[in-house]
Amino acid sequence: MRRGLWMIFRWPLLLGVLSLLGLISALVGDDGYDLFSWLTLGLPLALVGWVSWRLTRRV
Repeated sequence: MRRGLWMIFRWPLLLGVLSLLGLISALVGDDGYDLFSWLTLGLPLALVGWVSWRLTRRV
């Protein structure tokens, strides 16, 4: 099955945009911006941990 570029790169692009927004918000403001930056920068790490856990559970 042939996959288009959008099907391949949609999740990495979304995580990259969220990380960029998190980095910018960490530089711009305090309080609410800090919370937003923690959430957006922690999301890729949480997803990597979840995928890793699921892959090791299958083996």
